[in-house]
Amino acid sequence: MKLLVSALEPSANIHLEPLLRLDPDIEISGIFDKRFGSPIYDMQAFSVMGFFDVISKIKLAKKALKEMTLLAKECNTVLLIDAPSFNLPLAKEIKKRYPDKKIVYYILPKVWAWKKGRVKKIDRYCDIQASIFPFEDRYFTNATYVGNPLLDEIKLRRNPTVSYKNIAFMPGSRRGEIKRLMPIFKALAKELESNKTIIVPPFLKYHDIKDLYGDLGEFDISYSAHETLAHSDFAFICSGTATLEAAIIGTPFVLAYKAKPIDFKIAKMFVKLPYVGLANLLLHFSNNPPMHTELLQDTVTVDNLLKAYIELDEEKFNKDSIAIRELLSHGSVKNLHNLL
Repeated sequence: MKLLVSALEPSANIHLEPLLRLDPDIEISGIFDKRFGSPIYDMQAFSVMGFFDVISKIKLAKKALKEMTLLAKECNTVLLIDAPSFNLPLAKEIKKRYPDKKIVYYILPKVWAWKKGRVKKIDRYCDIQASIFPFEDRYFTNATYVGNPLLDEIKLRRNPTVSYKNIAFMPGSRRGEIKRLMPIFKALAKELESNKTIIVPPFLKYHDIKDLYGDLGEFDISYSAHETLAHSDFAFICSGTATLEAAIIGTPFVLAYKAKPIDFKIAKMFVKLPYVGLANLLLHFSNNPPMHTELLQDTVTVDNLLKAYIELDEEKFNKDSIAIRELLSHGSVKNLHNLL
């Protein structure tokens, strides 16, 4: 099978990997992590953070759209993963040029948060909508819940009866996230007696992490999020997929997120959800209370983070972790493969 892949984000490439392992005969072209082959652009070329950071990538995106549309001619199927700002225009261009080309959208745009108008575009340009959250059928009339990729990828489970004497820190995967959270995390680390481990995304392994994180003398460094979370008593995590990973593994955590003030202000104008964390949202849509604390913007302080850590109700968290696994039910890779 010849597959045109558009995977612009690190998380998209993490979710792509199990599919390529399941079927080694898949031949891919397009945009993805270069460890999977020879992309026309490595996914890191498109790494941005914030509304205004996108401006610097517009010229590259236009060029990539043209090249990806031409590549689609030689492929059996097009697989779009997340990144709607690029992938929806790409779907439109491919459908205009090749109306019969099969387009699968995997990890759908979060229209339950904002930009609900994208549903019409997905219906118009995408043949198959592969959903990874069971509540998304409230928003996408043509979506198929294929399961959640994290249940394919996560093989570890924290033992709640063991004291690991370690605290994990995950300040994000983008430069802006890291720069805003690390000073607070470093100050917090000085207040904790346990061993401290900073989890660095694997794609940053060969970068100058000192330039991104500064002095990490207080921390051990890990490039394995699942292993470290499974052997930690608690975690302080930037918003994103990592929070759902911790919830599935069973590691208690607090969500901490700081955006640029202008980005946060714009987001608040459009996003009307009661929670930011994916685990909290899953429970919310099943009419259950949240499982973890969320600290945003100016509430991300050393004192508030310590309070969340000290006041943890671990018994409730463990029950919620089991509930999250039950809500997600199963992994997605086999069902996705069957749809290609």
